[in-house]
Amino acid sequence: MSKYKEISQTLLDQKELLAEQIVRRQYDLQPILLERYGQAGWNAALRDQKYHLTYLAQTIAFNQAGLFVNYIEWSRQVLEAYGLTSELFITTIECTQEILAKHFDGEQGKIIRRFLQTALARLQSPPDPSFSQPIVDENQAYGKLAKQYLETLLVPDRSQARRLILDAVKNGVSVKDIYLNVFQPVQHEIGRLWQTNQISVAQEHYATAVTQQIMSQLYEHIFATPKTGKVLVAACVGDELHEIGIRMVTDLFEMAGWDTFYLGANTPAADIIQTINSHQAHLLAASVTLLTHLDRLEELIVRVRNSAAGAVKILVGGYPFNLAPNLWREIGADGSAPDAETGILVAQQLCA
Repeated sequence: MSKYKEISQTLLDQKELLAEQIVRRQYDLQPILLERYGQAGWNAALRDQKYHLTYLAQTIAFNQAGLFVNYIEWSRQVLEAYGLTSELFITTIECTQEILAKHFDGEQGKIIRRFLQTALARLQSPPDPSFSQPIVDENQAYGKLAKQYLETLLVPDRSQARRLILDAVKNGVSVKDIYLNVFQPVQHEIGRLWQTNQISVAQEHYATAVTQQIMSQLYEHIFATPKTGKVLVAACVGDELHEIGIRMVTDLFEMAGWDTFYLGANTPAADIIQTINSHQAHLLAASVTLLTHLDRLEELIVRVRNSAAGAVKILVGGYPFNLAPNLWREIGADGSAPDAETGILVAQQLCA
């Protein structure tokens, strides 16, 4: 086990104890927190601290300080949307650093300190303005349609959303353009609106469910494409529930002439391997959105490599890989891509 994996495992094993000590230290330094937020605030702080330690552990495992910094910036934006200040979060990270320094010394302590110091430097700088900028742009291709679609999801008006998309396809807009220029930016914008506390979790889930329903109504166009003989198996890893992205990728591969087998989320590794073997797949596409699932993806890749399906090419994608372009090498894949179009090009090269 590498020194990074060893630190990661220790952090995860001791997460409950460490989180308790960190929150207690912050409340000792800022006793007004208990008066202001009560027991509910303590419970929320403890829950959040466990998240912070989990993300720290996962990013250390793959020596990706940039991923931890991005998570910290994301957390700051979420907290500020709920009225909490950067100064409060800075104290949280400082307390984390103080407590972890008591449990980790030598080289392990230096590695943890490097990650936390980089995160503190980010928090002491102004917030990243990109988080507050709308993603749907009317000046982009099909931007007006994307904005209309977003508005119908937020009303909400599922019938009108469906009508907008089906009418656009009927009038000549390709399903590929709908996926890339409407569904994709709108889903990203829905996520941003949740992050900045402008919509609820329920609204986010509703919008995603409506888009998935409409996608299923477009399948007659998707599966009509002539086939190339290449086979794709696609899945989310573990209990990864942010599956709409990999589903869209799968559909775009189908439109590019691949035979695809979409397994969704929560599919056991053994079943993924069996599907690869039974359909003689050329490519496995695996996706993660949350950093906390990187270890499960690595485990899946190891199991595939050590099985009868070991010759299959493995393409990985999702939010962490867009932030850390070389992460796919660390995790043992054959390639990665920031979007479906690039993924198809990479896949063609891997499976030539």
